[in-house]
Amino acid sequence: MENKFNLTREQNIFVAKRNIVDYIWKSANLEGIKVTYPETQAIYDGGVVNGLTVNDVIAINNLKYSWQFILENEGFNYDFNVLCHLHKLTCDKLVLDQNLGKLRTILVNIGGTSWKPVFPIESQIKEELQELLNQGEKTKTEIAIEIMLWIMRQQMFIDGNKRVAMLFANKIMIDNGCGIITISQENQPTFFEKLIKFYESGDNCDLKEWIYKTSIDGIDLSSKE
Repeated sequence: MENKFNLTREQNIFVAKRNIVDYIWKSANLEGIKVTYPETQAIYDGGVVNGLTVNDVIAINNLKYSWQFILENEGFNYDFNVLCHLHKLTCDKLVLDQNLGKLRTILVNIGGTSWKPVFPIESQIKEELQELLNQGEKTKTEIAIEIMLWIMRQQMFIDGNKRVAMLFANKIMIDNGCGIITISQENQPTFFEKLIKFYESGDNCDLKEWIYKTSIDGIDLSSKE
């Protein structure tokens, strides 16, 4: 699985900033937050939007702060602490304080399937994350997608797992100039269908390939006039 884009970090950040509201809007919709693009833009700009719940507005602003974190910080390790920090940013004021950045301690159900994720164990999470990061034979794009899907299936947090997973993966993508993972509105039904199958089987091959083909954004700088 080759890198689709070969950008500098600065170029990748330029792409992200240019489309940041679009990425936030799509990510919010992926989590079931029914907000429109104009509403997302207004919230991002600090405006007041009628007809949305307080939690919807908080969730959009939290995504804004999370994106700012991954764009403005460079050079740290991609580790368990970063996962926990991203959860704090994305779920601030949306879950109880004692659950922010902490592994869940209750059973959770997944809509659309009877499959249930096991309880997360911190030592195991750390070990598996490092194993996924240290796959030297794979491109950063493939590693980022695999880690994103792994975080989603682990369901390690009480809420916000898809948001955390995509942000963490995009931190890897951006730092390595590989583009940005973003799932369009029209592709979201297919994504959820394939995600449920992945949850049940643990086999990420089909979903990983589909994301690679349909859901990586960037700019091609290889062509010359």
